[in-house]
Amino acid sequence: MTMSDVISTGALLAMGVIALVLLVQYLKLHDIGQMIHECKTATHQARIWEMENRELRSALRAEKAHVEQLQRKLVLLQAWTPAA
Repeated sequence: MTMSDVISTGALLAMGVIALVLLVQYLKLHDIGQMIHECKTATHQARIWEMENRELRSALRAEKAHVEQLQRKLVLLQAWTPAA
């Protein structure tokens, strides 16, 4: 084996190692990209749930106020009607 064959073989091995390292880095970046996508999806869903929760809490407050109003009217009506 001549010196140029040794150098060529070494260069080929080095390129193979570099290609392998690049493949491993690509796979890691792909996994990180998937995690980012999942986080964005989860964040979007959490925002939707938060908006729904705000709307439901608002509706609940309105219903409670309506019940209190009806209870006050009932007390007034009971006081107004003679006891039987």
